[in-house]
Amino acid sequence: MSGSPEHIDKPEPRGQAVLAFLAIGAIYLALPRDLIVGPIWLFPTLIVVLLVPTVVSHRVGKHSLNRTLGFIINGITTLALIGSVILLVRTLPSHRESPLQLLRSGGLLWLTNVIVFALWYWRLDGGGPTLRQKEKKFGSTSFLFPQMQIPRDERPEFACVRWRPRFVDYLFVAFTQSSTFGPTDAPLLARWAKVLAMIQILISLTIVVLLISRAVGVL
Repeated sequence: MSGSPEHIDKPEPRGQAVLAFLAIGAIYLALPRDLIVGPIWLFPTLIVVLLVPTVVSHRVGKHSLNRTLGFIINGITTLALIGSVILLVRTLPSHRESPLQLLRSGGLLWLTNVIVFALWYWRLDGGGPTLRQKEKKFGSTSFLFPQMQIPRDERPEFACVRWRPRFVDYLFVAFTQSSTFGPTDAPLLARWAKVLAMIQILISLTIVVLLISRAVGVL
């Protein structure tokens, strides 16, 4: 156990979040042209262009700039997601997509929804990853993760004495919420988290309802 705190206290890796943004850009390119807002190259280009100064500002310690750029890129991905879902709703009555194409499009947008809101939870919880690392607080301030519910004297047994949530933990929260249309093992504590969760669940529910209605129409 002596080496565990040192390992946990290392700065939170940002590579997972960067890969998440790149995955969103790749998914966007895989969508049908009818579900893309603006030129097909615009959104992925914006992501790459904004990611570079975001990563650099974090490396050089410009935390305010990093946080601002993070909000901007999160906002752009959210608007792109909502725009594509709206286009999917408008496309459904025209039957321009085959059932297989619609299923593929819905699945891609559902996955994008999971990643986009995981990035929001990761970015906002406890003031963001930089502040969470600086204050070295146990657990989260907006979500009640299972590790936080373990009595303090029992935490060494579960190897979570200095546990803090990472991006994968927020990804799991977003995935389960989109799958079950509600919080599961990590109850929501903060009001902003509840508002974002409602938006995420609404988008997920819209996609699923559209796919089911189209499938019933085909039968």
